[in-house]
Amino acid sequence: MTGRIHSIQTLGTLDGPGVRFVLFMQGCPLRCAYCHNPDTWDPAGGQIITAEEALQKALRYKNYFGKDGGVTVTGGEALLQADFVRAFFALCHANGLHTALDTSGCIWNEAVAALLEETDLCLLDIKMTNEADYRRYTGASLEKVMAFLAQLQARSIPTWVRQVIVPTINDTEENIEQLNEWIAPYPCIERVELLAFHKLCVGKYEALGQPFPFGHLEAAKPEQVAALQEKVRLPRREDAQAMGPHF
Repeated sequence: MTGRIHSIQTLGTLDGPGVRFVLFMQGCPLRCAYCHNPDTWDPAGGQIITAEEALQKALRYKNYFGKDGGVTVTGGEALLQADFVRAFFALCHANGLHTALDTSGCIWNEAVAALLEETDLCLLDIKMTNEADYRRYTGASLEKVMAFLAQLQARSIPTWVRQVIVPTINDTEENIEQLNEWIAPYPCIERVELLAFHKLCVGKYEALGQPFPFGHLEAAKPEQVAALQEKVRLPRREDAQAMGPHF
């Protein structure tokens, strides 16, 4: 089983619990206006690796993982290569490694369903909180993401929701309240992380000869993001049972 990867981060601390081996997959169907890895878009780019080769690379760092760490597969969009990620995660489990899937949840098929059977934790990006903005700034549908979240809930997969906070786009209390409403029916969500928009990716767009769609915006201020983070409400099981899922 082979896959196309963009890069590897060996001792990551931002993509799941503990210290993690992070595998960045190549290829993405979305075109998010704030994407900081446009060099992962092309599904024919990157380098080819086998699931066994990826495992051997991860095992070199197993001693650093401790009780909380493990491996995270991100992108690009990892669901584009669900068969490969499933094979890699299965090997990780056979060697006692915790697995985390970082995804936009924009794809659902039999291969993705099989991948979830090998997924210990999902980091789910809910990029915008209304359908119009989601389509405008990503080119995809929020409805697909919420349907994916419903699948995570049905399988009781622990989930961390993430959202990038972009000044003038979604940096309001109203946006956070809408996010709270969306996630309320899903007690599989253990954590919500608001991430500050930045522009460190501008050089990548210049190298690709493409404009950065949000290049005219200011980076998000950490204190502003922290204030919004305090407005987040995690789902409660009793509320979820009363409301039922949106999709």
